[in-house]
Amino acid sequence: MAVHTVKQVMESIRKRESKPSEWVERALERIERLDGRIGAFLALDEQALAKARALDERAPDHPLFGVPYALKDNICTEGLRTTAASRILANYVPPYSATVARKLAETGAVLVGKTNLDEFAMGSSTENSAFQKTRNPFDLERVPGGSSGGSAAAVAAGMVPFALGSDTGGSIRQPAAFCGVVGLKPTYGRVSRYGLIAFASSLDQIGPFTRTVEDAAWVLNAICGHDPLDSTSAPLPAEDFTQGLDAGVQGLRIGVVTDIDTTGLDPEVKRAVDAAVAALARAGAEVVEVSLPHCQYAVATYYLIAPAEASSNLARYDGVRYGLRVETDSLVETYERTRSEGFGTEVKRRIIIGTYALSSGYYDAYYKRAQQMRTLIRQDFEAAFARCDVIVTPTAPTTAFRLGEKIDNPLQMYLNDLYTIPANLAGLPGISVPCGLSSQGLPIGLQILAKAFDERTLLRVARAYEQVRGFELPVPDVEGAAR
Repeated sequence: MAVHTVKQVMESIRKRESKPSEWVERALERIERLDGRIGAFLALDEQALAKARALDERAPDHPLFGVPYALKDNICTEGLRTTAASRILANYVPPYSATVARKLAETGAVLVGKTNLDEFAMGSSTENSAFQKTRNPFDLERVPGGSSGGSAAAVAAGMVPFALGSDTGGSIRQPAAFCGVVGLKPTYGRVSRYGLIAFASSLDQIGPFTRTVEDAAWVLNAICGHDPLDSTSAPLPAEDFTQGLDAGVQGLRIGVVTDIDTTGLDPEVKRAVDAAVAALARAGAEVVEVSLPHCQYAVATYYLIAPAEASSNLARYDGVRYGLRVETDSLVETYERTRSEGFGTEVKRRIIIGTYALSSGYYDAYYKRAQQMRTLIRQDFEAAFARCDVIVTPTAPTTAFRLGEKIDNPLQMYLNDLYTIPANLAGLPGISVPCGLSSQGLPIGLQILAKAFDERTLLRVARAYEQVRGFELPVPDVEGAAR
């Protein structure tokens, strides 16, 4: 069965060549056929087909009308279980929906299911889920990336035309690179975080996975905008990010980082990214050198700030208000056993790191200094963007690694986010676009970063590269790979 883009689905429905229910049936059939091998979904919405049939007789009134999609399972959905892939929320059914879920419902897009993730979005491989591992559709023995691996794999395998994930340190862009799809992290504040189960509140941002850059622009149109329910939501008017998408890169300046850390950078990844820069130069862009001197400290900075915020955010899971409760004769023991049994190893590790960094006598030495370094990283980007319009880097230093390869080596796992973390610390928008295949047939991602709230230029450059790169990634043969 052919795999379709958001635009293809929306045009087919608009022209009355097909009905929403037909697209939802296709999505559900493909999920049933393939997901036993991939493990992208944690739950399906049993009402999806009924909701789609209710749309069949209505006139399409939005570009996403009738388009099936999936949500990462840390985005709340009223009446539909939302677990954050954790035992502590295994049976949690939210009484409300996240703003992005509500906005998509208002467009007529049809939610078909919730996708797997690293527990509480803490991880880079989707191996930290309490329920199942997700596999990369291009090689079922490899990870899809993380933490939004389920959403990336679902789009890569053609189970849905688009899905939403969340990005705290690269959790949209890195799995997009590993799975050969487009992954967009908007500027912090561009998309409401209301209803997103918090990991690190000053870093988290929701964004889409799609097959094309244009599809990402359509989805961003639907989910962006100010939300009074989110105090960090930017008070900006809604924009149409499809406008000017095909303006090309003539006259734009592409920044290449001269002091980027190339430790562990796969030569095949470097060649593909260099070729992408050359393609943009041939298309009319000016390539300039820029420096980001403090980004060498970004991983260390992130792994103080993010765990500190996580330890605070996850304190609410105490067995009293909601979620798992392990009954004992002592309140303190109830706390201890609930959290011990409810949280996985990686979540515990980050809570311990974060609590230590915030503790009396260590706050100034660790957390405060990390925040100061975060300011320096942001200032580096401001200086760099005075010289260029966008910055390009690899999305990840390697292609998808094997399942289990890094699970027992947290530092190696953390270094996989070397190139994506700086954008989160600075609050900048970033996108990963497929830029090649390795000799083993694994996707490689090109990361493009832009100034805060300049998604328009970001998408314009990404679209221009998509048009000049000279190849299309194949749809992975999941059934053939299984044999």
